[in-house]
Amino acid sequence: MRFPSFEGPAFTAAHASSYVEGTSRKVPGLAALHRMTSMLVAERAPVQARVLVLGAGGGMELKALADENSDWSFCGIDPSADMLRVAEQTVGPHLLRVHLQQGYIGAAPEGPFDAAVCLLTLHFVGRAQRLDTLEQIRRRLVPGAPFVVAHISFPQSEPERSTWIARHVAFGGTASGEAESARQAIATKLSVLSPEEDEAVLRKAGFSDVRLFYAAMTFRGWVGYA
Repeated sequence: MRFPSFEGPAFTAAHASSYVEGTSRKVPGLAALHRMTSMLVAERAPVQARVLVLGAGGGMELKALADENSDWSFCGIDPSADMLRVAEQTVGPHLLRVHLQQGYIGAAPEGPFDAAVCLLTLHFVGRAQRLDTLEQIRRRLVPGAPFVVAHISFPQSEPERSTWIARHVAFGGTASGEAESARQAIATKLSVLSPEEDEAVLRKAGFSDVRLFYAAMTFRGWVGYA
């Protein structure tokens, strides 16, 4: 599988070094999102859960989940070696419970895992690969295991689409001189679905009882079960 947007200059070593700070500024309520993710996983996962984390570069969700759940172990997958190096630094003392692997979902161990998490990642996955990615996650989970996913998702019909792109750029604090190029990048380089499409593809991939739990500006989060 290929995630084109992961391979471009946005995920060089220079970007990786500033990723944690920049993401915290651009994603509303990021710490709360991490806490909600931990709660939703803990509802169904066993005490010594094995958790698959797709898009683990940077390590922020790994650290948050490990901080709150001392008996969980993690497998973090990300195609960027630079981002995985940042993740190693971020998880710090939890590294003994974290296995980091470079690659895409097809490179992840077969599991089965007790839960899966995919935060701020799927808007980099093209429409053609989105369903396959979700299906590969689901088949690595034990029956009934929770899956928590959150990413950029907003209406795709005009003029709403352009309005939401402008809001996304404005909230992220982009300098006025760079706003237009930022809007163009989001419009052409990200693979953004509408919330309705996102829910539909989760169900098509085999997840049941899909529910929205997080909505903040241009970001949405859902929980579903394998």
